[in-house]
Amino acid sequence: MHTAMAIMYQESAFVDDARPPRRKLLGFIPWKRPSSAYGYSQAVNGTWLQYKRSTGESWRQRDNFTDATDFIHWYLNQSRRRNGLSPDDVYSLYLTYHEGWVGYKAKSYQSKAWLKNAAQNVARRSKQYAIQYGGCKDKFKRESWWRRLI
Repeated sequence: MHTAMAIMYQESAFVDDARPPRRKLLGFIPWKRPSSAYGYSQAVNGTWLQYKRSTGESWRQRDNFTDATDFIHWYLNQSRRRNGLSPDDVYSLYLTYHEGWVGYKAKSYQSKAWLKNAAQNVARRSKQYAIQYGGCKDKFKRESWWRRLI
């Protein structure tokens, strides 16, 4: 979960209806967006459709936190299978998330220093989230036990 959360933070900063900024025509007229990326996961239309077809869950929404988290997990599992990535290699998982399966295999990220830096940030944040979760998961268990009494 910590990897999906770190990717979600990088992609949308947890904004449910996040979209890439519009391009400007003549420097000031709002124009088209550079991609169809939308929602928490910033999934593009084609990949989101592929996810819904693959899972058989056509009701999923990109601006729903649970659905976006499930999408990221689905995508990372596909990435691990297609590109032979380790579940612990968050750096490479983010690169394939951003560049796509084919782009990652073609090493399209090699000339993008900003993207490599972002992948390092995602890997660092994922470790931080894992530590935070490890420190509070017992608290959740205690709360669950307490709630069962009520």
